[in-house]
Amino acid sequence: MTNSSARIPVSPPQRRVLSKRHRVVMMAWLMMIWVGGWCAGTLVDTSVGWTQGKTPPDDQSAQGYLIEVPRPLMTRDVEQILSQLTRLSLAVRQTASDAENASGRRVSVVLHFQQSSGERGGRAPNESGAEAGGSGRSTTSLEDALKLARAISGSDLKRIRPIAWVDAPVRGSDVLLVLACESILVSPTGSIGDATFGETPGDETTQLIYQSIAKRRSVLAPEIVSGLANSDLAIARVRVAEGPTRFAIGDDLEKLRREGMIVEETIWSEAGQPLILTADQLRELRAATAIVDSREDVADRLGLASLRSESVDASGEAVGVLLRINGPVRRDRVRRWQSNLAATIEAAETNTWLVEIDSPGGYLAGSASMAAFLADPGSSIRSVGGYVSREARGDATLLALACRPLMMHNDATLGGSGAEAIQPEDVRSQRELISLIAQATGRSETLMRGLLDRSLAVHRYSNRRTGRIRYAVPSEMAAEMQNGDADEASEWKREQRIELGEGLSAQAAIELGLVDEAVDSLKAVATNVGLTDVPRQLTDRGLVRWVERLGRNDGLAFGLLLLGFMMLSTEASAPGLGLPGFIAMLCFAFFFWTKFLAGTAEWAELLAFGLGLVCLAIEIFVLPGFGVFGIGGLVLTVLGVVLMSQTFVIPRNSYQVGELTQGVWMAIGGMGGLVIGFLIVRAFLPQAATATGLAMDAPSSDMDRLERIADYDHLAGQSGVASTRLRPSGKARFGDQIVAVVSDGSAIDPGQSVRVIAVHGNRIVVEAVEE
Repeated sequence: MTNSSARIPVSPPQRRVLSKRHRVVMMAWLMMIWVGGWCAGTLVDTSVGWTQGKTPPDDQSAQGYLIEVPRPLMTRDVEQILSQLTRLSLAVRQTASDAENASGRRVSVVLHFQQSSGERGGRAPNESGAEAGGSGRSTTSLEDALKLARAISGSDLKRIRPIAWVDAPVRGSDVLLVLACESILVSPTGSIGDATFGETPGDETTQLIYQSIAKRRSVLAPEIVSGLANSDLAIARVRVAEGPTRFAIGDDLEKLRREGMIVEETIWSEAGQPLILTADQLRELRAATAIVDSREDVADRLGLASLRSESVDASGEAVGVLLRINGPVRRDRVRRWQSNLAATIEAAETNTWLVEIDSPGGYLAGSASMAAFLADPGSSIRSVGGYVSREARGDATLLALACRPLMMHNDATLGGSGAEAIQPEDVRSQRELISLIAQATGRSETLMRGLLDRSLAVHRYSNRRTGRIRYAVPSEMAAEMQNGDADEASEWKREQRIELGEGLSAQAAIELGLVDEAVDSLKAVATNVGLTDVPRQLTDRGLVRWVERLGRNDGLAFGLLLLGFMMLSTEASAPGLGLPGFIAMLCFAFFFWTKFLAGTAEWAELLAFGLGLVCLAIEIFVLPGFGVFGIGGLVLTVLGVVLMSQTFVIPRNSYQVGELTQGVWMAIGGMGGLVIGFLIVRAFLPQAATATGLAMDAPSSDMDRLERIADYDHLAGQSGVASTRLRPSGKARFGDQIVAVVSDGSAIDPGQSVRVIAVHGNRIVVEAVEE
């Protein structure tokens, strides 16, 4: 104030007046600053909750959104993405406070450019039903790309902060969408270029469009944009004799060459060759803010606590099919599931898949392949909803986690040991597919691997700056941080270990972000994906579907075994093929059929079971006693039943031990039907008038002797010598007479003294006599 006053020529009275004014102004300013500070402090304390001395977080650091950009983009895709962006913009406006409105709060939206359907080997039907890459359109049209690019770079979506994540080579009109974003993140394999692919090269209108959109963001130099939009132009980075290093294209480049002004030249693309900007080149041009490797890396680079996937709402009514994955996973079943689902894509009659899972796994390679198919079915399928009704163990965990959304029954289990003993090297061999599934569904790859590999120690990590949560193995986290920024490494704090070995309950899976919700019925899942009711089940034969469901019923399997062995015992008590033998054959055949279609029985198990029954029949009807055929038959029968109830031979984890124990008890309990059947025959059938043909009555004591072939009543009580080995049948000598005899059950060697204890017609029963 003093210096300013000295420069103004005023009289002393004026100076005194100005001094008074200055004092008044200064007091007013002090009062305003004090009031403003008090108000600001009140606002911070009450609405934001941050205290003095602490820096409030960035308004964009809490939540971000990820939108997958279909490639090629169809007109309906553009409308859906615009609708999604508009909805997010309105949500920000409605939830923002007045203070936040004044600060221009915006929401970060990442547009994810992955490989196109054709590059992945899949199919992307266009609007007319033709496949992309075939007779239909294989690239995004310039009109569709321009409409979306104008919207995301215009003022109508000013509350949206669009970021392009180039995760694969981007070409054609999709390049225009990348240039329309405020910033670019690129993966090591990502690139942009060949912008005129599918369009007429050298078109002036196309070049003007690219320059107009690029100018809004100023991400790339105009010369680079011209090189992208016109493949006929050569482009090079040049250093002239007097001037800075810059890019020169077309005629300008030729002029510099003719005049000999170029000191150093680096050619980026020759005339007639499309300009391709790799990840390193984008970083060199400072067009890409960072090179990222994963979704988590994207969130970290943007300072986001989380990055939520936003599925593009499909227009039209949801039309779905139901796929039930029940029982063990096998190679042939995986092929059948995939072919049936692929048929729905070719028919173009459905846009929603509903998958119900109740499986212990059993084939990791097949499950990983099937899960990758479910995670990325193509643009014609807008939603793949999953429901774990009872369990998804072992490799079946991948089948469940490939679905989005995924819901579980409150009593269901996700993960844990399953029908296949998965080794760490098995999980490592499927790492690429697991990573693909994790990226497609937005779930943690480390948690997926931890559910499959019990040797992984997965811990929870929290970011001190953003509050973001991630799950990682300490050794992998240390290696990652060692190769990265030291300051960034210090931001992550390791917390408790996540126990995954025994599987997860519905609530635990929800807390880890693997499951979206716990529900009690499949209908709730159908409603969540936009279906009015549970759709028709996808299968080729209803009978197969019914039998597969029966094969999972342990009570039915035990009942079939018990009834079969009861009827077998009844048939043995009444020799000759009759009704009991026929019923036993049906029970055993249906038991094998259900297990075969359920995926646990093969022909080797049937061979063991059949040989066991044959050996038992030989022991009962041909060689009575309890010898090699009897013991071998019991062992083979039990082995056959056990192997039909499981997919492994030797148990190698806790789940397999439980399945083996259950199978052994089922076999023993089923074979208990032999005893039950024998007791029933002896107790009831001889007195049943309708079943007199099923059991032989004991010979009557007053049988007419004239009808007998021979009369041996005189041998009752006589002693003799065994002529042959009695096991239990053989021959014995009584005086000069040699007759056929049967022991009382014990084996008697030749030459041993015997005594007749009973005579029933032609049947002489003897016992050994100790000398």
